[in-house]
Amino acid sequence: MIKTKSIIGALLVSLLFAAAPAAAQDAHAAPEIKKEAWSFAGPFGTYDRNQLQRGFQVFKEVCSSCHSAHLLAFRNLSEPGGPEFTEGQVKALAASYEINDPEAAGGKRPGIAADRWPSPFASEQDARDANGGALPPDMSVLAKARGTTQPFPWWILNYFTAYAEGGPDYIHALLNGYEETPPEGVTIPDGKHYNHYFPGNAIGMAPPLSDGAITYEEAANGTTVPQTLDQYSRDVSAFLMWVAEPHLVERKEAGMRVMVFLVVFAALMFLVKRKLWARVEH
Repeated sequence: MIKTKSIIGALLVSLLFAAAPAAAQDAHAAPEIKKEAWSFAGPFGTYDRNQLQRGFQVFKEVCSSCHSAHLLAFRNLSEPGGPEFTEGQVKALAASYEINDPEAAGGKRPGIAADRWPSPFASEQDARDANGGALPPDMSVLAKARGTTQPFPWWILNYFTAYAEGGPDYIHALLNGYEETPPEGVTIPDGKHYNHYFPGNAIGMAPPLSDGAITYEEAANGTTVPQTLDQYSRDVSAFLMWVAEPHLVERKEAGMRVMVFLVVFAALMFLVKRKLWARVEH
């Protein structure tokens, strides 16, 4: 009995010593990223076409000046389930860009709908030179490459809620997480900026968005959208989710059809079993 009490006491002491540095670490940890309300969240979620069009405007006017999107083709912007621009709009947009083509006269030609989104820099070294040595990440699958972490046991609930919006949640939080003055005791190197949600808090990208930085066109139904940092970041996060997973809605619909089939199939198998074994003594 005495030996058991000694073991329990030793375990409690070790837990206290282990909790002390953990508590100190949490004091400087990044704030928890909030789960935002997305139209495409959940098993029945779909993309909001108007929001994707606004998000594309933010991407085109701000993000694309530094970031590439090598997997995005102009023609994708007219496909069902996405921003759904008209073919004429897409062709006009593509033609406004110059595409490097060794076979064209002068090595360049106007873009066509089949072209990929052009990179803002000719090479990786040019991108680093223009951004203080940092390489802006490609945005093609950024919304799937980034995510959020949750403490145990809350992350287990994600399997039941079909939570897959960690990337957009992170991007939205990052764009809203800048502070001009770092907290007391935090030193940010020259050329870096303090951000609550970026790992290490020192990010090379300056705050790209601010209230009123982009002028949204009035929607066809006459509704207006707030032209604020929160709205810009929300719209571009949704657009980047679509770029990373353009067939999200089709995948959900296919999954729902499979679930319905399995339920019906299970019911039929149960009825067949009852029919076959109805006259058999158990």
